[in-house]
Amino acid sequence: MRAEGFGLRVVATDGLARRARIDTPHGPIETPTFMPVATFGAVRGIGNAELAAAGAQILLANTYHLHERPGEETIATLDGLHGFTGWRGPWLTDSGGYQVTSLAARARIDESGVTFTSALDGARRELTPERAIAIQEALGADIAMVLDECLPIADERTGRTEGREIERAMERTLRWAERSQAARRRRDQAVFGIVQGGASPALRRRSAEATAALDFDGHALGGLGLGESRPERRAAVEAAITVLPADRPRYLMGLGRPIDLLDGVAAGVDLFDCVVPTRNGRHGLLFTSRGTLQIKNAAFERDPSPPDPDCACPACRDHSRAYLRHLIRSGEALGMRLAALHNLTYYLNLLTRAREAISAGRFAALHAEVEAISERRL
Repeated sequence: MRAEGFGLRVVATDGLARRARIDTPHGPIETPTFMPVATFGAVRGIGNAELAAAGAQILLANTYHLHERPGEETIATLDGLHGFTGWRGPWLTDSGGYQVTSLAARARIDESGVTFTSALDGARRELTPERAIAIQEALGADIAMVLDECLPIADERTGRTEGREIERAMERTLRWAERSQAARRRRDQAVFGIVQGGASPALRRRSAEATAALDFDGHALGGLGLGESRPERRAAVEAAITVLPADRPRYLMGLGRPIDLLDGVAAGVDLFDCVVPTRNGRHGLLFTSRGTLQIKNAAFERDPSPPDPDCACPACRDHSRAYLRHLIRSGEALGMRLAALHNLTYYLNLLTRAREAISAGRFAALHAEVEAISERRL
């Protein structure tokens, strides 16, 4: 099944980087773009109007957490995620597949799906590929994701994950993808398949070929940013993208730093998400046009300058580094909110600049500019 009212049109290219428009039932998405993570249906501490003003076009929510509370039935009765949250633009829901990794200590993974103990009430729950699709159809997101098995490439406790384990997880993800495609009922919801395969270009290519054959509306690259090096990641992404159909959106899941996003854009990726900008912001780490800045450092105690002179977000427009440092060090919610909103604004503006650079044929210059400041600490 393919979704109705959903499609991608490429409007400019620069090397492998591409500028495109994705049409959805709740409006278009100009890509490449970043999706703020609204795990429980909200970006912590930031309202919908602020997100829109920062340049957000589409938000990401987590199926597992919304299933736990308030439940997909409640959300469905309130006009789905769009009516429930008041965000009327597009939504993407993650299937909960990442919880396969993060809840591994209390989860059992087998061919049927994932059985785990609820962190909310201690009950045993089962998430199958079919159930993940049904929950997301009830939530009413514009884009749903298949259930996948995501293994860390390198684990701090056990070292490098064995290649055969990565391959088995990839093969299971493909079988789950086939079941997910067969379980679809809504024609107004796109579903993306997920390419796995760890850091192996050969496995990534094989997974991409098999996933593409299932005729999903778009494709995601999962299981990266979990222990591989940057060169390994770039090779894995490029191996998959070379065989994915060019007429479908490409989504790089869960990464990360600004330079990681531009590495993805350079390879032809359209969509990105990560908790890094908001989580780091709440801890005082700011991404700026001149490098990263830990606002809690003593050097900024009496600094009257804005956090980023080139940014027009509320934190940079209205406040000094000294004041933001004071708020963060005092544990004031306003400080954490302003810092998180600043980082989101930086990410969203960076990908707006990427779109403009692709159209102008100068994406390589932008990539090099961000590369030059990626390790700079202010």
